[in-house]
Amino acid sequence: MDPAHIRTGKQGEAIACNYLEANGYIILEKNWRFRRSEIDLIVREGEVLVFVEVKSRTYSPFSDSENLMTSRKEWMLQDAASAYMLQNNHYWEIRFDLITILFLKDGTHRVEHYKDVFF
Repeated sequence: MDPAHIRTGKQGEAIACNYLEANGYIILEKNWRFRRSEIDLIVREGEVLVFVEVKSRTYSPFSDSENLMTSRKEWMLQDAASAYMLQNNHYWEIRFDLITILFLKDGTHRVEHYKDVFF
């Protein structure tokens, strides 16, 4: 059985997929790996290729969505995204998004979608 943080992450990614599909995005890849990097979701919104990082966490009074992306994580995502674009001959618009899933104490969750978080 997976540890709690792995289960929380998988559940968050499933919620993010459902959220994106409900909002018209097309899911192209889940957990795409390049070297030591992983892109949680690669989706398309119209003609825009979107690389999505999903961060899931349980409720804490000190939760802070804005500080979930480190500069190292940004660099690794950009590196992996470049490899994906080369592999798939994608040379037009891209975007990097962050989706946070906050699991609340009452068993519900909150989804926040931050578009174009860097680059």
